[in-house]
Formats: sequence, structure tokens, C-alpha cells
Amino acid sequence: MADMTVSAARSRLADVIDDSRAHRAPVFLTRRGRRVAAVIDAEDLERLTEAAEDLADIKAAQAARAALAEKGAVPWDGVKAEVGLA
Repeated sequence: MADMTVSAARSRLADVIDDSRAHRAPVFLTRRGRRVAAVIDAEDLERLTEAAEDLADIKAAQAARAALAEKGAVPWDGVKAEVGLA
């Protein structure tokens, strides 16, 4: 049960949720043949969200390292002046 219309899911929502949790796979809801939403196990969503946040942090760290390698370090006095603490 990978795809299901929204109206069909509405009439058997508990079954859709149970199926998604039991198979650890999303059930995609469609409208006019297009996927518009998905029912996914809450624990799976939390794991996916954490993984996406970790990847975003890794990319930000890589960008910061690249900027440091390209431009060099900023002196502490310069940082303080930039934020108005000098």
C-alpha cells in the first residue's frame, strides 16, 4: 500500500497509520494522481529530521572551514569591533 487517494485514506485512517508503522514505510496520499502528502511513522520522521539537521551542520562546518582557508582567521579585536564590543 505505497500510494492511496486522500479520500480512501480518510475512510480508513487507522489502517493507513497501522500499515505505515508496521511496514516502516510511508504511505503516500494522492489527489488527482499526484502525491500530495505522506503518512510516516513518528520515530522514522524524528530520525530523518535529526539526520537532515546533522547534514546541515556538517555542510555549515565545511563552508566555515573553506572560508577560513580562503580568507584566513579574523583577529579577536576585529570580531569584537564587528559586534560593537570594542
